[in-house]
Amino acid sequence: YRAQEQEQVVQVTWLKRGPGAVAEVAVLNPQHGEHVQEPFAGRVLRHGRGDLGDGAIVLRN
Repeated sequence: YRAQEQEQVVQVTWLKRGPGAVAEVAVLNPQHGEHVQEPFAGRVLRHGRGDLGDGAIVLRN
């Protein structure tokens, strides 16, 4: 998702969908920072910089 002009993104949540289950990967919030769930710790890198208009992340193996 990329924010449109005049939109303000206040939080981005990334989920991993699997067969019959959904797991939270990471939450990006400018006030509360970045929170990565334990199974994904050390594997999530923020791709975009600055505000959350570009909330892209990179998930390493």
